[in-house]
Amino acid sequence: MFIATLIAAESITAADISAAADRIDTAGGTVDRWVWIDDARAADIRFTGDAAAARDALEGSIAATDIAVQPAATRDKALLIADMDSTMITVECIDELADYAGIKPQIAEVTERAMRGELDFASALDARVALLAGLGEDAIQRCLDERVKLMPGAKTLVQTMRARGATTILVSGGFTRFAQPVGQALGFHRMIANRLLIEDGKLTGHVRKPIVDATTKEVTLLAAIDELGIDPAATLAVGDGANDLPMIRRAGLGVAYRAKPIVAAEAAARVDHGDLTALLYMQGISRAEWVQD
Repeated sequence: MFIATLIAAESITAADISAAADRIDTAGGTVDRWVWIDDARAADIRFTGDAAAARDALEGSIAATDIAVQPAATRDKALLIADMDSTMITVECIDELADYAGIKPQIAEVTERAMRGELDFASALDARVALLAGLGEDAIQRCLDERVKLMPGAKTLVQTMRARGATTILVSGGFTRFAQPVGQALGFHRMIANRLLIEDGKLTGHVRKPIVDATTKEVTLLAAIDELGIDPAATLAVGDGANDLPMIRRAGLGVAYRAKPIVAAEAAARVDHGDLTALLYMQGISRAEWVQD
């Protein structure tokens, strides 16, 4: 049995759900039933058949609606592994730091290419950090205070999963000076990121090795599975850039969040319209069960 979850950015009707069920039938599936998770916001369609065919039939069929198709038996997740920049927060921290150094366009262009998978991540990070040499350490706190904003739904996602017993890990190709306070604010159990080297109150232009990269993210996921003794299917990974792909591929449910094309093309599920609470709806968790400040 599979579940297709339809998550509207604004609203969805019973007629929309019925039409989606018809699409699954046309794609060769057999619909068992559909139910609301939250009226007019999210619904589940239970069916048997070809999950990939059903997903293809549903993608783009309802305006401003995100779709996830997954096995019904393993939709509850015991582990969340999440990227930080442009996923749990709204910005790329290195680009914002570069703005304080007056070189944001130069660095942002390299960041974009790295996130699209056009450049080796570690080499691109080294090159960008080198350009920040001499920037005052105080720019980090200024950036945190002035630029770093939590992604809508991020705190609700993390705290709700924690309340349900899941382990939550933030693993970032960014920097510990951002990941630690962001992770603490959101409620992550663990934070893993790169460490900027600083001497005499200024950035040296170097990062402590080894660099946290795509391999680190995948290894973190696999190590957590072993440590917790959980089924790999009970894992959820979310990110937006090419360096997130290995963990997204290996997770029970890998989600591309407003992601670069290379990531969106390979992830099992995409969130293009809603916020991060869509990942709770994908687990069948209604708004009444969310932990919200």
